[in-house]
Amino acid sequence: MAANLKTDIEAYVIRKVKEKREQAKLSQSELALRLDVSNGFIGQAESSNSPTKYNLNHLNKLAIIFNCSIKDFMPDEPFK
Repeated sequence: MAANLKTDIEAYVIRKVKEKREQAKLSQSELALRLDVSNGFIGQAESSNSPTKYNLNHLNKLAIIFNCSIKDFMPDEPFK
């Protein structure tokens, strides 16, 4: 199995989404329902053993769900 299934930027974005989810006290299943993805999608995205990740459409909808800017999921500086 591949050692790094997610790039640094993908892992960063996923960490930020998880922080927002936990702050909102939402379970993975509750967020999946609101995001209109499969029940296991959030768990797969949050797992380092899965290649599943959020796309721009997901991030836009997450910004609406969490009432924040899409920029809140992005780092201030690019990864090198």
